Amino acid sequence: AVLLLLALIAVKNKKYLLHKRIMLTALVLSVVFLVSYIAHHLLAGEAIYGDANHDGILSEAEKLAVSGTRSVYLIILLSHIFLAAIILPFILFTSYRALIAEFPKHKKLARITWPLWFYVAVTGPVVYWMIHPFYR
Repeated sequence: AVLLLLALIAVKNKKYLLHKRIMLTALVLSVVFLVSYIAHHLLAGEAIYGDANHDGILSEAEKLAVSGTRSVYLIILLSHIFLAAIILPFILFTSYRALIAEFPKHKKLARITWPLWFYVAVTGPVVYWMIHPFYR
């Protein structure tokens, strides 16, 4: 998310080479993160939001303990998952348009892709921060 913000600032200041370098770095780091995320979920156990005793069952008492925050978590999680699932082709296509110097098409796509990518980049750590206490 920080790199995406820096890249936006760079392009707004017409520092196109810096923008390109930052965006390529963000793309590479996103791919590295995606691979590590998949590996983590293949090897780590599941976590249930609110499962304070880590028994894999969300009791009524545990549900009451987290109350409304569970709904907030699920809304953020579901929107994050949905957008993360669809954003990759948009990121790649937007990047491709820039790399082949189709800048008007790149700019048009980036106006859609950037905010979605930024949302995914911000909500990912938020989701992790919220679920982290419930991992074993």
